[in-house]
Amino acid sequence: MKTGIDTIWEDRKRILGMPISMTKYYLSEDRLFVQTGLISMKIEETLLYRVSDISVRVALFQRIFGVGPIIIHSSDKRTHHIALVQVTEPLVVKERIHKTAEVMQAPRT
Repeated sequence: MKTGIDTIWEDRKRILGMPISMTKYYLSEDRLFVQTGLISMKIEETLLYRVSDISVRVALFQRIFGVGPIIIHSSDKRTHHIALVQVTEPLVVKERIHKTAEVMQAPRT
């Protein structure tokens, strides 16, 4: 991402397994970003300490191309559900988001 934020993971929405979409996803230490658009860009972010549930449902056709959706539920007022559509290795990415969110939700001493 060109905003100077260090990313742990990044990918883009894939069509038939190919990264030809203008939708990009970024995970930093404390936030998840969804960037859409080419001419008019929109970036939405969700703070990871607000993530309450993460789910993955990969159909056979998606498994063939190695992609799948990740649905993130959060307590954020604007974005209750975030869909990371057709990302590669969805189970690995789900675990990475889960572990990062857990660190952000842990009480600090």
